Amino acid sequence: MSSPADELDIAILRQLADTQQASQRDLARRAGVSLGSLNYALRALIDKGWVKVGNFGRNPNKLGYAYLLTPHGLDAKARLTRAFLARKLREYDNLHLEIQRLQAEIETEAEAATGQGSASHGGSAE
Repeated sequence: MSSPADELDIAILRQLADTQQASQRDLARRAGVSLGSLNYALRALIDKGWVKVGNFGRNPNKLGYAYLLTPHGLDAKARLTRAFLARKLREYDNLHLEIQRLQAEIETEAEAATGQGSASHGGSAE
């Protein structure tokens, strides 16, 4: 089962696969987390060896840092994404079953209410 940290890791890895040169502030905004949370998660990804940091601060045409996915990072992204997708599909299936149960329950209650209403009206007319 994946955790919120895994979901944040996936979000960061996916963003970095699309855009290597983004500020932490931009990454945090797109991931929907605070800058501090993003910084903590990104440092963990760097420590795991999934992300490499390149410093381009001396080049005026570049952002300060570029975050590159390592081969291990690409593997981790694929693995985490597969696990995330499997979990979401299970959640979807469970939700679909729950919706069917609720619809059946509503139909049964509506039929019972309609049946009771007819019986009470029929009984008072006699």
